[in-house]
Amino acid sequence: MIGKLLMGVALVVVGGLVALTLTGLGVVNMSGSNPFQVSQTDRSQPVLLKSVQELSQYHAAVGNFELVLDIKDDVAWMPDIIAGQRTLFVAAGTVNTYVDLSGLADKDLTLSPDGKSMTVRLPEPTLDKPNLNFDRSYIYDQDRGIVDRVVDAFETPEQTEFYQLAETKMATAAEESDLRKQASDNTKAMLTSMFGSAGIQVTFLDN
Repeated sequence: MIGKLLMGVALVVVGGLVALTLTGLGVVNMSGSNPFQVSQTDRSQPVLLKSVQELSQYHAAVGNFELVLDIKDDVAWMPDIIAGQRTLFVAAGTVNTYVDLSGLADKDLTLSPDGKSMTVRLPEPTLDKPNLNFDRSYIYDQDRGIVDRVVDAFETPEQTEFYQLAETKMATAAEESDLRKQASDNTKAMLTSMFGSAGIQVTFLDN
């Protein structure tokens, strides 16, 4: 008997809560607001500075490169309409060139006895690895055979090889360009201005 009484009280309480909830939702809906509006709480931890690396490289020149890869894959004894593909891939990126001033030894810096002139032998400029701009690198056009289209329907086309090839070609182009000379000239101009402001005349020696 007591159990049935407690069950009845519980049902009355739950029913009352449901009624209050529905009434509240009705009032909110009448005001035009969304009763199920979601709020977001950002509980992310603060960004931590793990380390500070002291830089001794003077980044003296940046080359901007663009190229279009035209790659054709043929399948032996099969016409292009059946198997094989040709892809035009547009790639854009930069190559940074820097002079590592930490490589200067005592013999590379000679100050005159009166402190008014200095001779400097700079290290050779170094070319960084190409940095592809993925927002500006994409497949421009692609012709595929029937077999390749069927395969693409089940697999995502792989673009890694195009990025790798673009990086290789950019690195070669950077090597063949005048980026190193430009970086050397810019570094010399920077050092000439810096020491010149202190009244020191700089002469650069050839490597």
